[in-house]
Amino acid sequence: MVNITIDGQKIAVPEGTTIMKAADEVGIKIPHLCYLEGVNDIGACRVCVVEIEGIDKLATACNTQVVEGMVIRTNSPRVRWARRINVELILSDHKANCPYCLKSGNCTLQSLANDLGLLIPDYSNTAEKMNWSRELPIVRDASKCIKCMRCVQICDKVQGMGVWTILGTGYRTTIGVRDNKRIDLSDCTLCGQCVTHCPVGALRECDDRLRLQRAIADPDKIVLLQIAPAVRTAWGEQIGLGVKEATLGKLVCALKKIGVDYVFDTTLSADLTIMEEGSEFLHRLNNRDKYQWPMFTSCCPAWVRYAKTQSPDLLPNLSTAKSPQQMFGTMAKTYMAKRLGLDPDKIYSVSVMPCTCKKYERTLVEEQDSGHGTDVDLVLTTREIDRIIRSDGIEPDELEDMPFDKVFGEGSGAGVIFGSTGGVMEAALRSAYFLATGSNPDPDAFSQVRGSGGWREATFNLAGQELNIAIVSGLGNVRRLVDAIHSGKEHYDFVEVMACPGGCVGGGGQPFRDGEEKASERAGILYSLDDVNDIRFSHENPTVAELYQDFLGAPLSEMSHKYLHTEVKDWDMEMHFDQDALEDPRKTYLYD
Repeated sequence: MVNITIDGQKIAVPEGTTIMKAADEVGIKIPHLCYLEGVNDIGACRVCVVEIEGIDKLATACNTQVVEGMVIRTNSPRVRWARRINVELILSDHKANCPYCLKSGNCTLQSLANDLGLLIPDYSNTAEKMNWSRELPIVRDASKCIKCMRCVQICDKVQGMGVWTILGTGYRTTIGVRDNKRIDLSDCTLCGQCVTHCPVGALRECDDRLRLQRAIADPDKIVLLQIAPAVRTAWGEQIGLGVKEATLGKLVCALKKIGVDYVFDTTLSADLTIMEEGSEFLHRLNNRDKYQWPMFTSCCPAWVRYAKTQSPDLLPNLSTAKSPQQMFGTMAKTYMAKRLGLDPDKIYSVSVMPCTCKKYERTLVEEQDSGHGTDVDLVLTTREIDRIIRSDGIEPDELEDMPFDKVFGEGSGAGVIFGSTGGVMEAALRSAYFLATGSNPDPDAFSQVRGSGGWREATFNLAGQELNIAIVSGLGNVRRLVDAIHSGKEHYDFVEVMACPGGCVGGGGQPFRDGEEKASERAGILYSLDDVNDIRFSHENPTVAELYQDFLGAPLSEMSHKYLHTEVKDWDMEMHFDQDALEDPRKTYLYD
């Protein structure tokens, strides 16, 4: 232990502790901007500077370790003045048009400037100009970038992709795509983790709210909307609703107030995905010599993009089952349209997703099988829905619980846990066990796959066959797992992959607050909903059974393959958007 003094308080902390961590232990919060625990501790912003007795220069608290007898002052006049100057200099290179920024009110830089009392700028603004396609799912506004390096470090250290890097030198130093590529020509998976960890508004998703509002106002369009499982865990976070208050019924109510015609639960199409994917896995097991192993899940489009660019040899290993979003979109303009008596060409299919890459997935030519235009016409992130609720003046306290619309019912507990890492695997094994043996296992028989570790393994017996399975989330962990498979160190039968750490609950489209990682907490909500669900197996969902009886026939049937499967090896890495997809239809590129 090391004995130190911080702002007059004598404490003892383990050797190797940083000043910031030591201060936090006694309730002293040292302001910071670029620091991100375990990812970014390079002291780039110099907002966390402190004064150490006996040392002339101020030290950065995020990466300076304590030593025996150290006396630290975290808020001396010299420290306060240095912080003020440092933040003013950062603001001089930042386009501070806060009213036009999606991060306004949830921006670390904005909060720091207010806390430091910066009311009048002392330096001329030299912000870099924006030059970026506004069509893309992820938009970067260079004029707001503060060069904190978080996006670089998240993409490199956590996701292992290295898409972002430092470009230029001196005054021209900036952050950009490695090798000066356009983002749409890079290996970017569009996972959005750079967006959720940007402390300012330099990175965000393409804002498609106006498209929803236009569709609602169009008398020739019938807006039919689906809500992904992970959305229910987070949608209330940025409108002032607590976890217990933010019920799914209140979200349905809010969407109805906005003007959406029909609201459905993607959980049901998650059950549909399980029926197809579980059946496909059993088919491959029974014909093992005809397939490459292991079989991988394919419902995460960011993972598919990763496989396309990093390990194309594994594409035959991926399940051909579409994601729940795309299965729902196809059914919306075929089976559901018929059941509801709607003209499928008038249906405007919208999905609310915890994911930025879903905006790309909906555009793929290989995903359009309904015969009525794009199967999913619009994808909104959880954050975008929160913004629409706020902009429409909907008071959270006035929301009442409303049920989903009929016809396409609600999903099972197995479908609900789809949003967490391990959830797809557990749901698939529950139904695969039934399909293989004709009887249900205990619903929690495969709970061993649960957890927050980025790479987990388990072994189960399925109808006399021992299965080695793996669950992996976060693309950095995916790379390690794939390397282990290629080298022959690991051998699996079935692998679940989610690009975002913790799964969809930690997706790039989820609400965020700087410094908070809420994937584990949100996953707990999904598992608690599964525990209390009357139906905990996808194959017991009566709507799914009815769908097969009336329309699809059976899992892996000709009709199922026509509407519910895709060849991921044929996916186009380019991003195809129609003119209506742009934030501003008058411009493809925005130049300031």
